[in-house]
Amino acid sequence: MTDGVGGKAAGLRRLADAGFPVPAWSVLGLDVLRGFRERSGLDAEIAGLLAGLTPDTAFDVAERIAKAFSVTPLDGPALSAIWRAYDAVGQGVVAVRSSGADEDLPNLSFAGQYSSFLGLSGFDAVAEHVRECWASAYSARSLVYRWLHDLPTDRIDLAVIVQRIVPAEVSGVMFTAHPLTGARDQALISCVYGLGETLASGAVDPDTLSLDRVTGVVGDAVIGEKARRLDAGPGGPALTEVSAHHRERFALSNEQVGELGELASRLETAFGCPQDVEWALRDGRFHVLQSRPITALKEAEGEVRVWDSAHIDEAFGEVTAPLTFSLARLAYQRVYRDYVRALGVPEGDVARMEQWFGEMLGYFDGRVYHNVLNWYKIIRLLPGYKLHRKAMERALGVRETDPELAEAQVPIASGARLRVVRLRAALRFARMAFGVRRSVSSFAEDFERACAEFEEADYDAMPGHEVNRALHRLEERLLSRWGPTAVLDHVLLLSFGVLHALNDRWLPDAPPWLAWEAGSGEPSPPVRRMGEIAAAVARRERLSVEIAARDAAALPGWLAETDSAPDSLGDDKAWLRAEIDAYVKEYGILSPGGLKLEDADLRDDPVRVMAMLQEALHGVVKDTGRFRALALSRQDADAYVNARLSGPKRFLYTFVRTKVREALRERERVRYARARAFGLARRMFRAVGRDLEAVGALADRRDVFHLKVEEIRAVYAGGLGHRELRPLAELRRAQQARQRLLPAPPPRFTTRGSVAWSLRSPDPGDADGDLVRGIPAGPGLASGPARVLDGPRDAERGVIVAYRTGPDWTGALVTASALVVERGGPLSHAATVARELGIPAVVRASGITARVTDGARLTVDGDTGTVRVHQR
Repeated sequence: MTDGVGGKAAGLRRLADAGFPVPAWSVLGLDVLRGFRERSGLDAEIAGLLAGLTPDTAFDVAERIAKAFSVTPLDGPALSAIWRAYDAVGQGVVAVRSSGADEDLPNLSFAGQYSSFLGLSGFDAVAEHVRECWASAYSARSLVYRWLHDLPTDRIDLAVIVQRIVPAEVSGVMFTAHPLTGARDQALISCVYGLGETLASGAVDPDTLSLDRVTGVVGDAVIGEKARRLDAGPGGPALTEVSAHHRERFALSNEQVGELGELASRLETAFGCPQDVEWALRDGRFHVLQSRPITALKEAEGEVRVWDSAHIDEAFGEVTAPLTFSLARLAYQRVYRDYVRALGVPEGDVARMEQWFGEMLGYFDGRVYHNVLNWYKIIRLLPGYKLHRKAMERALGVRETDPELAEAQVPIASGARLRVVRLRAALRFARMAFGVRRSVSSFAEDFERACAEFEEADYDAMPGHEVNRALHRLEERLLSRWGPTAVLDHVLLLSFGVLHALNDRWLPDAPPWLAWEAGSGEPSPPVRRMGEIAAAVARRERLSVEIAARDAAALPGWLAETDSAPDSLGDDKAWLRAEIDAYVKEYGILSPGGLKLEDADLRDDPVRVMAMLQEALHGVVKDTGRFRALALSRQDADAYVNARLSGPKRFLYTFVRTKVREALRERERVRYARARAFGLARRMFRAVGRDLEAVGALADRRDVFHLKVEEIRAVYAGGLGHRELRPLAELRRAQQARQRLLPAPPPRFTTRGSVAWSLRSPDPGDADGDLVRGIPAGPGLASGPARVLDGPRDAERGVIVAYRTGPDWTGALVTASALVVERGGPLSHAATVARELGIPAVVRASGITARVTDGARLTVDGDTGTVRVHQR
């Protein structure tokens, strides 16, 4: 509780009560600002300006509010409160510091979001800067930060601290636990000469070191440049140069570092958790200026999970709606449960595996990921685990997992029982693998009959509860038949693995393309059919020219026009209308966005259909060349193999290549069926959304995509009140808006412990190019174009590269994929905010602004503190 004085002042009170040396301070409570706003009429003016706030309008709104504060004179009650606070600390040179009502929340630090002022002398200066402090509650960076973290902006309360300045010889920040590794026995310390403002703003390179609090041994240590120092004086803070002698040495002695370690232990004991501490050293004595819990601290213990988006991006793309994810998770759970049963795993063991069947997929910032270790558990049921695992990693583009961690994944705890189950599974798998074409054909025929039954229904004419029943039937009728076809993926992976192993053993000098040539796939039925239409259009030269010359958005209207003039395109257009109508009738249930339920299907998006035609038409010649090249590459592969292998070796090699192609072809049929099943589900959920809108459970029928399958079922079954749906959907709609602003999570990362709030630790990637080393300041791995900035601006999802940053860079960080700073330290405000946003950050990247041009591609590794500059 802040008890009406804000988070920072409440922290000072706790420090003083616990006996820590805190400079004299007093506080203007939250009520002082409230009273001033009400008496002056600012409340109503600010409320009007904040109506409909978005990140795009935040800067303009903030400027208007700041101006309103500046032209509104302080009244008697406000001036009296300020005088009492100033007098209580003995007047003299003071700091005026903000203390927000919601500052230092458990997962949000509000680092640098409000203004503070140092070295103020005299009542007039103090009063004026108190007013500026109040206005900073509505700064653009504060408003964007609040919007991003879903905090209220309609009424912001702020207290103000007036505190005696400690004329510090050295100032700094200490994290009593390491913020990047999560190690509780490691402290991270940064310090500069003089006042600490130059450290917080990144204006001066600090000394940075890690301290083992158990042994007292200093670990990684970097001497900062510390070229200048800031000191308070009667005329205000002044910057002076630091001598070369003091620049080249640590600002703290070994004994003083040890004292900070002892202070860290005392603070953690007093407050019960790791602390972010601001301190100042004067006359050999440490003063504590602030101490608060560390936000976004990595968990050090717990179950390890590896998440990878490889091979799943094409189905779900970028930000995916909760409904799509929940249906995909349900489908994966059902498919792999049935697949394990098809392998002959006893029901008791299947029941014990149930938990991780439902955890095959993960959902992070709206993106879908594979739970890699659970996939390993499934393939562990079959013989040849190492080969199978490496084949999966290679074929799907999944980065190799630590062998020790991969070997630890077992689906059945008892080794003896696992061997028995694997033997039975191997026999079942072999039978299914050799009969995979027959199995897929049987599935396809059954699916076609079921699909026709579902496609005939008019869901828009059904009551919502009947559509909900149809959804249940869809799951039972279609998803329950999918399990045995999952063998396709494993046949494909195993075939690829064997093919690569044969290459390594029998054809060690073969060109790299040889093993991958067998994996050259064929287009799906919709793509192939659109290619055939495009080829036919290309033969009608005038029609082809007209289509290519028009914008896709204008083509549906143009095609609908009839023209009977002798020299018109009437016949060609009539033919094309019939072709497009037939195409939409056949494939209209599909969505260009893969499996995303929230995307429109082709029936509702005629412009997209015409755009697909234009794209296909543009590539007809190129496509023809591609297929011709594919045929030639197969001839070349055959010739290469025949010249080097003979007898049983050639037979086996050819058999494996054929099996790879067969599995790919059959898998394409299954994927097409999956897309149709999701298309049917899309129709049904849209009808459910219409029903929920009609009864007032949703404000808009499309909000159904912000719900989850289990919630929709619960509301029709009486397990969830319909009045709960609207606020839930609105909350998730707002979350998705923020997710689109945030940088995407890395393509692969590891979590430990509670996944929802565990820090994501990306795997390092491979990169070419020049390497720039700095200090790791925010964990993660990201690649993107460099945005070399000299001030806070929209980074357009690029990598911010700056000479230095300050507290006003929060808005820029929202749209950045990573942060690289030439100056500053890992405990600066920008680095702190970057960690909270999950943005990789590297500071002290020497010479980066001189070496990088705007637009150059960078790979930023915030775990190792390295930046690779790729050749353009």
